[in-house]
Amino acid sequence: MSQERLSKILGFDPGRDKCGVAITDEKGNIYYHEVVESSQAISILNDLIKKFDVKLLVMGNQTTSKQWKKRLKDELLASVSITLIDERNSTLEARDRYWQMHPPKGLTLLLPKGMRNPPRPIDDIVAILLIERYFKNIK
Repeated sequence: MSQERLSKILGFDPGRDKCGVAITDEKGNIYYHEVVESSQAISILNDLIKKFDVKLLVMGNQTTSKQWKKRLKDELLASVSITLIDERNSTLEARDRYWQMHPPKGLTLLLPKGMRNPPRPIDDIVAILLIERYFKNIK
């Protein structure tokens, strides 16, 4: 099966001020990931759903998920299935994943692992992890 035929999944880590967004396929290929302002999230999600022909959106089930799920159902232009995923400890896991994706350099290398803080928000990495958790749950 060619990579272009793999179905794309949209990961969404909703928040009050910012949201993590990611597109991957079932093989773990990452096509897009970004942290966006919450006020722009719906517009960006609509663009990504169209661009990548997304049929499934997975999102975290904590903090603001109920309000966001309603908004998504009301405001998304395309019909996509929405699945809630347990997002407990995802921020800690995303911090570790950030350093795997962007190995520390310079003085950061000298810091103990637990004291390293990523230099940017990592909500997009949480969105990637939510997709991975979805695939683990369906196996």
